[in-house]
Amino acid sequence: MADLRLPTDSIVHPDKDRFLARSGDVDRHQANEENPFEAMMSRFDRAALLLDLEPGIYKVLRSPEKEITVSIPVMMDSGEVEVFTGIRVLHNTSRGPAKGGIRFDMNVSLDEVKALAAWMTWKCAVVNIPFGGAKGGVICDPLKMSVGELERVTRRYTAGIMATLGPDSDVPAPDVNTNERVMAWLMDTYSMHKGHTVNAVTTGKPVEMGGSLGRREATGRGVMLTAVQALDHLKMPVQGATVAVQGFGNVGSIGAQLLAEAGCRVIAISDRTGGWHNPKGIEVVDAMAYVRANKTLEGYGKGDPISNEALLELPVDVLVPAALENVITTRNARDVQAKVICEGANGPTTAAADAILDEKGIFVVPDILANAGGVTVSYFEWVQNRGGYYWTEQTVNERLREIMVNSFRDVLKLSQQHRVNMRTAAYMVAISRVSTVHRLRGIYA
Repeated sequence: MADLRLPTDSIVHPDKDRFLARSGDVDRHQANEENPFEAMMSRFDRAALLLDLEPGIYKVLRSPEKEITVSIPVMMDSGEVEVFTGIRVLHNTSRGPAKGGIRFDMNVSLDEVKALAAWMTWKCAVVNIPFGGAKGGVICDPLKMSVGELERVTRRYTAGIMATLGPDSDVPAPDVNTNERVMAWLMDTYSMHKGHTVNAVTTGKPVEMGGSLGRREATGRGVMLTAVQALDHLKMPVQGATVAVQGFGNVGSIGAQLLAEAGCRVIAISDRTGGWHNPKGIEVVDAMAYVRANKTLEGYGKGDPISNEALLELPVDVLVPAALENVITTRNARDVQAKVICEGANGPTTAAADAILDEKGIFVVPDILANAGGVTVSYFEWVQNRGGYYWTEQTVNERLREIMVNSFRDVLKLSQQHRVNMRTAAYMVAISRVSTVHRLRGIYA
């Protein structure tokens, strides 16, 4: 890792006034606590301040390279034409192709996509894989659309951003309300335009089309690996450690399953319908089977009902927020009783809530580290596609473990050395790596 040039005797830079004059007050972004771009910039500014980042590099890293908005006219099943809006943001590609998911959701906005693209830059850098950050989305309600309508939206959106896509430039992946099938449509559309099959243009594909073994479990596995590292660091036994998981989708359910297999006792789980609490432990595999059969946890019944809000306040060893953004805020942070928070979701904690969790002594494994298992195995998929040689699931999992454990230790070392929390340390590691590449490459003129 590059020299961080951080004073060892204080976490406040001695030339703070000069930095703030050029970058603005680091707290200015907290005016709108739940704005994702403001939250990201608040964390970025704090890390940049501690790194004494040069003004020029600061300006480069805070600004996305490309912001693309496309109109997506689609013939609906009714015969009427509907026009959707698609967004793709490439935040930074200094370390390699842009990498980031595509979501289909009515709440997609440019601010959200910009924040998530920047988060992807830092996430890739903190685990030291050669990708930059991107994110995309289409403003639509996929739950009200047929399979044919979703396919037509996907293909027209892909055509609209064709100029930026490519294995060497921009590699999308699934995200909220998108999946392997959507990635198959995207890959096929891109390949038809190129005149030959290009399976490395996207990750998260079906295994039959070049997807990687272990990809579906990767984000949840990364959550488990970093949570176990946190418990070991705090000298808390993994065996019998109590866990509450908010969000029982792919990340939350697999994270819960793997934590249970590691010896933890999962005592609460929830999804959008609410949750269930059983101090004796929940059989995670049984709950997963129930969700496969019934779509949600509603009616599961093997425990006492608990709300999503109350789950966050349970006195557990490990809390895994693996659902939505902004679930831990200044309104409830003081009521959180977990010893460790391992962020399976993107942005589950607001920037303003970070200080409260610090005051309470809660050890937070930040999202850009905790949920980086998914993008790490996406990188493995891309590597396998480029090489035309595919690995066993055991190899994928072993290489994922090595990267996640080493990345946790890198961040922890910096956190301890400079007396900052894990989130700030993770941003510092990531920003240092990206800024170093910018210094080495220089400015093309």
